[in-house]
Amino acid sequence: MINTERNKGIERIVDIALEEDLSQGDLTTEALIPPGEQGRGYIVAKGEGILAGLNTASMVFQKVDANLKVTELYSDGDMICTGDRLAVIEGNIGGILRAERTALNFLQRLSGLATATARFVEAVSKTKAVIKDTRKTTPGLRLLEKYAVVVGGGQNHRINLGSSILIKDNHLAVTDRRGLGIEEAVRIARERYPDKQIEIEVESIVQAKAAVDAGVDVIMMDNMSLEEMKQVVEIAHGSAMTEASGGINLSDVADVAETGVDFISVGALTHSVEALDISLEIET
Repeated sequence: MINTERNKGIERIVDIALEEDLSQGDLTTEALIPPGEQGRGYIVAKGEGILAGLNTASMVFQKVDANLKVTELYSDGDMICTGDRLAVIEGNIGGILRAERTALNFLQRLSGLATATARFVEAVSKTKAVIKDTRKTTPGLRLLEKYAVVVGGGQNHRINLGSSILIKDNHLAVTDRRGLGIEEAVRIARERYPDKQIEIEVESIVQAKAAVDAGVDVIMMDNMSLEEMKQVVEIAHGSAMTEASGGINLSDVADVAETGVDFISVGALTHSVEALDISLEIET
């Protein structure tokens, strides 16, 4: 059921992307390419990284023209290098050209995201820390972007606001205004949703101690120093999992992991990733 719903979600994303690009046709192809022209195109890597989104790219081609034959030569998760032919598309040239940009947009972004994730995962590989994404995703593309994180070796944080409870600073600002401390806020959330994981964002050692006393499942340390993180890890040991968050990048992620945290959430994985260079070449 989950895979069926996921596939339907991806199909909706592809349909919207194609509508965006083809709502008024393809004037250039219609002007220059005879309707029956047949041929072959290759998807080619122009850089090195982790492949992700090839199945989605294939879906794009076959949505545009169901008669196109797409042969995938690599699989998501494979390491690819400059010059590698990733797939071959055979059939109507007009269909190949109409699908080209949308297919490559998905493939380039998702492969770039998987590649970035793999670099973070490698940087903390000698520690127990797990790299996670955030909800700082491209509107409409979350399902695919979080998939690419997993392809790159990371894990997903919340898929959406209904996945679990994460009490952040703005929630605490409102509950504090009502005279409720961290323990009361956690108790209310636990009573309302007893089967859901409860995570709380803290900005100080005092808040971390209160979170442990409240019995939270995960303590998220927001923009805390390395020394503070070490203290929170000691405080939470045996009582709660710990997560580091806030502006963490490749230059400091290993130091953060060395504090002993269980998870490191990295917004940059999805909000500012560099696309991997991939192109389509028509056989001449």
